[in-house]
Amino acid sequence: MGYGGLSSRQTGVGAQSAVLLLVVLLFSGAIAARLAWLQLLHGPEYRAMADENRIRLSPRDPVRGRLLDRHGRVLATNRLTYQLYLQPRLVEPRDWPALRDRLSRLLLIPAAQLEQQWRQGQRQSEAFRIQLAGPLTPVQVLRFREQAGLLPGAEVAADVLRSYPGGRLASHLMGYTSSITEEEYQRLRDKGYRFSDRIGRSGLEKVFEASLRGEWGGQQLEVDAAGQVQRVLGDKPAKAGRDLRLTIDLDLQRAAERALDTVAKGAIVAMDPRTGAIRAMASRPNFDPNIFAEGPSTAQWNDLNRPDAPMLNRAFQGFPPASTFKIVTTIAGLESGKFGPHSRLPTMSQFCYYGQCYGDHGAFGFIGFQKALAVSSNSFYYQVGLKVGPQELFKAARRLGYGQHTGIELREEESEGLLGDPAWKQAVLHESWTPVDTITSAIGQGAVTVTPIQMARLYAAIANGGTLVTPHLVEQSTPRHWLALKPETLRVLRQGLRMVVTEGTGQVLNDPTLPAVAGKTGTGEDPPRPDHVWFGGYAPAGRPDLVIVAFGENSGGFGGTVAAPMVKALMSTWFRSGPRP
Repeated sequence: MGYGGLSSRQTGVGAQSAVLLLVVLLFSGAIAARLAWLQLLHGPEYRAMADENRIRLSPRDPVRGRLLDRHGRVLATNRLTYQLYLQPRLVEPRDWPALRDRLSRLLLIPAAQLEQQWRQGQRQSEAFRIQLAGPLTPVQVLRFREQAGLLPGAEVAADVLRSYPGGRLASHLMGYTSSITEEEYQRLRDKGYRFSDRIGRSGLEKVFEASLRGEWGGQQLEVDAAGQVQRVLGDKPAKAGRDLRLTIDLDLQRAAERALDTVAKGAIVAMDPRTGAIRAMASRPNFDPNIFAEGPSTAQWNDLNRPDAPMLNRAFQGFPPASTFKIVTTIAGLESGKFGPHSRLPTMSQFCYYGQCYGDHGAFGFIGFQKALAVSSNSFYYQVGLKVGPQELFKAARRLGYGQHTGIELREEESEGLLGDPAWKQAVLHESWTPVDTITSAIGQGAVTVTPIQMARLYAAIANGGTLVTPHLVEQSTPRHWLALKPETLRVLRQGLRMVVTEGTGQVLNDPTLPAVAGKTGTGEDPPRPDHVWFGGYAPAGRPDLVIVAFGENSGGFGGTVAAPMVKALMSTWFRSGPRP
């Protein structure tokens, strides 16, 4: 009996132990299975989540390269500003509305604006930082700093915006930058662009975008539960963009801007005739590129789009050349062999041809090319045009670079102008050429338009002895084309252009404080609007180192009274200390 009872008790204890062991094994198996599920199947996922909670990525904006004048003086630079950012990995979507509203109340920024930026940023594949607002005022920055501990995931960081110290000065050359669009980001992100990038939109900012923009950098930071930085895990310095030194002379550019204040619309181009280096280029009306750094207001945007087109660079647009085209007609006459350097023709107040009469502003007797250029005789050039014919006339124009791009860096903004020759008239107007077309074209009043930059190139060819140079804004090797003009052609042109200033229509430039100046006036009709005016010239006449073309669009007046004084103002600035290298 005794032994039987003991055996039963032992059996009961063994059963309990087996059950306990089974329970332990089951729990251990469950723990092991859970660990395997966490570590093996979902380990990388949870490891990434942990890293996101302790690691922050802090991008570093590249500093955009500066634009400098030929002496290193600043034309475009950068200024420090502060932006409000969000690190979306640190903010659950369900927590965003509350954070948005706190930021809105604290910084007085509309919640709708913050929401729009947040939604836009959510579409980025690299959304480790979303720009919510900026630039912030000092008061906004201070208020954020005071409450930063209650705004997890939000941060205020320093940023740089493009700055143009001269404001409107050379604005068409500089161009402007603005924020990248979503479509551009999708297209350019493989090239290192980020959603908060700014990009060159026009002018040199656009053409040299690749070298000006630089490269992004950043830091990988380890933070504690309170968001305090514990250590730097990785650091890649941002690479600043390359500074760009231009051929522009700041003093001469300022003089050009002041000179253009005398007309509502117009352009000035100043160039070294020996190399094609642009020393100044200005256009009116103009604009302040600084407004694009923070984004133009509605009023500013409407002003930029007013009818007189302040963002249009008129130095690159075609206009009737008027009497400046008589230089081309002179070249056509002499180079064709139909006239010689000593040829003379009668002039009259009215030139009649096949029953039609064309006026002139005076009768000067029998004169040659030099005198005809000096007094800008229409009747003289009517006869030259008729004798050489349209083919020779337009052949000379094309030879001198009219009707084609000049090769300047801002090619996308440059017009080719128009040479309305017989083929053009037949193709576009479906009409045959007539002697009237030849007569009007010979004095620059036909279907002909020329840009100020093209005209500066023509004067440079006369000034430098017959080489067609390539205008450029950045020092570089550029193409040069020898025109192979006859020596007597160049001699007649130089004598005639000098006489324009000494005894003709450009005597305002016959100033003893200036070196000898040569040039040509032009006054172009544009009914019913006021006339266009031109003056193109160079100095010193013996060894020129500066060509200037000034143009007034519908300014009224005459080339000698409106455009020539603009040229005088620039020459006074350039030569006040003597010719420059």
